[in-house]
Amino acid sequence: MRRVLWLALLVPLLPACGLRRVPGNVLEKLPYEAKIELLEAENDLALAVDRLDEARAEVARTRDQIRRAKERHQAAKSEVSNANDQTSRDVAELAVAESDARVEWLRAKQRTNVSEEALSDKNQTCAFARYEQTKLTAARKAKLEGSEKLEPEAFEAQVKNCDAAYAELREKLKETNTEAAEVRAAWEKTRAALAKKTFDARASPYVE
Repeated sequence: MRRVLWLALLVPLLPACGLRRVPGNVLEKLPYEAKIELLEAENDLALAVDRLDEARAEVARTRDQIRRAKERHQAAKSEVSNANDQTSRDVAELAVAESDARVEWLRAKQRTNVSEEALSDKNQTCAFARYEQTKLTAARKAKLEGSEKLEPEAFEAQVKNCDAAYAELREKLKETNTEAAEVRAAWEKTRAALAKKTFDARASPYVE
């Protein structure tokens, strides 16, 4: 019951994005048995909304991580200027390299996050399109007045087109993930060098 209420409040707030929708007045007399058939599509839509929220939250978290990483980089640069001996200077310079690589990695990660957010947004749109298609199928099956005026082919086409766009975004995300993995490997290399130089006192995975 709470899920039905949640969707009743949510669906009007979702961006239509030019999608065809089944008018509410067509569904007013939808029998209970037909409403049961909508549950799977409703659940998929709810999951898609949650996934988009998580993707947006990750973008926000990484934005904060980038800010802190930049501050860490500035602090490392100050260490070079304040170093009193060669050993300290060597460590400080490695810290600069590590912190700079960290910033680059987080930026690459953020590009992945943004791509993931776009993919999740499209996934939500597709879930909404399938939800509308399912509603139309249920309405026509129940022979509700007004449903005969709606074209099933149009609802099917918008699902198909959305799925195609989703597939393209997913391929782009794969490319972004590959690039991010390369940047991360470069950062881990500099982090390992700093950890080795300081006997794991700095840049070790255990002192992040």
